[in-house]
Amino acid sequence: MNKQTGLLANFFKFEEHKTTLGTEINAGITTFMTMAYILAVNPGILSAAGMDPGAVFTATALASFIAIMIMALYANLPFALAPGMGLNAFFAFTVVIVMGYTWELALAAVFIEGLIFILLSFFKIREAIIDSIPMDIKRAISVGIGLFIAFIGLTNSGVVVTGDGVPLALGSLGEPTVLVALIGILITGVLLAYKVKGAILIGIIASTLVGIPFGITVFPDNIFSMPPSLAPTFMKMDFSGILSWDFAVILFTFLMIDMFDTVGTLVGVSTKAGMLDEQGRVPNAKQALLADAIGTSIGAVLGTSTVTTYVESASGVNEGGRTGMTALTTGLLFLLALFFAPLFLMIPGAATAPALIVVGAMMMSPVLEIDFSDMSNAIPSFLTIAMMPLAYSISEGIAFGMVSFVLIKLLSGKAREIPILSYVVAAVFVLAKLFL
Repeated sequence: MNKQTGLLANFFKFEEHKTTLGTEINAGITTFMTMAYILAVNPGILSAAGMDPGAVFTATALASFIAIMIMALYANLPFALAPGMGLNAFFAFTVVIVMGYTWELALAAVFIEGLIFILLSFFKIREAIIDSIPMDIKRAISVGIGLFIAFIGLTNSGVVVTGDGVPLALGSLGEPTVLVALIGILITGVLLAYKVKGAILIGIIASTLVGIPFGITVFPDNIFSMPPSLAPTFMKMDFSGILSWDFAVILFTFLMIDMFDTVGTLVGVSTKAGMLDEQGRVPNAKQALLADAIGTSIGAVLGTSTVTTYVESASGVNEGGRTGMTALTTGLLFLLALFFAPLFLMIPGAATAPALIVVGAMMMSPVLEIDFSDMSNAIPSFLTIAMMPLAYSISEGIAFGMVSFVLIKLLSGKAREIPILSYVVAAVFVLAKLFL
């Protein structure tokens, strides 16, 4: 082991986490490959709100890099961050297009949201919320996230589509994107069965190559380009309307979605990785929550929507990533993507879909540890699992799970089994649904 490798091993505590530099780098690359789509998707969504797509691309990459560096170096956790899907859609389509506010005002809401989260994280309020979630619900969150990300992969590739007269249906198996995804699942599955190291990453690369004859993978004219200017979005926040009731509603909605999406991701992926301590707590939760809070405010300054911890981090964790070195690798690739955007954006969604689907399958195992013999545990756990993919939201799954847990335990005479803060969390969810 050379001196540089030894320094990294000591800083990130490889021996304590039973990992190696090679494993961590591979895990970080895998995480990046499964979430790099945000570099193409986020500019498209926010441009619908009138924002410059080139500037949004640069803001997305830079905000992701900064937030991930905090996660890597401060929290020493293998989680990556980027502008969140769903939150960007709320930003563009609800706040700007439906409610009629400017994107500059929406950026102001995102900026203030981040500042509030910094305070909540500093005083460990968000950490306390994580600790209030019962262990069976935590296990259910992991399983629900698995189904959710598998569903994302299935819908993004066209394997599952909107049905005619029914909510969902099987897509056309002859479609090129579907074929690429199915072949990718087969390749990745076989590699995993043979316990090939880096199977998920190899599967993504193989799927990208398979997409060439199908016309899904298109090589760019250039692989190198200078980053687009940030000028159109940098420091463009508008605070003129922050005292209005509508602004308060917008801000609270951002807070609710981001808080429980992040909490759900941290708990779910940590559960699957076996990283929770004896009390079921996420290690370095305060530092991890500060990473997405700081990233959110910095992202607003740069010109992008709320930054949050990504569920796709599960792909790297399943490749063995256990420390901040995994996140560091992912963050450096986001920085590199600024200059090699055409190359990274060449990877089609159909090629990353198999990774999401396979990781979803891997995240199912905690279901075996849920106490289904006790219906006061079983039903809330089931609702947590089912509502994440069906409502297309991690936070909605947690809401159904926590509210039903409190009510069923309370009404069945098991109030002593309810953590005090669980009442507060459930009440917040109920109030949010009643007034938002």
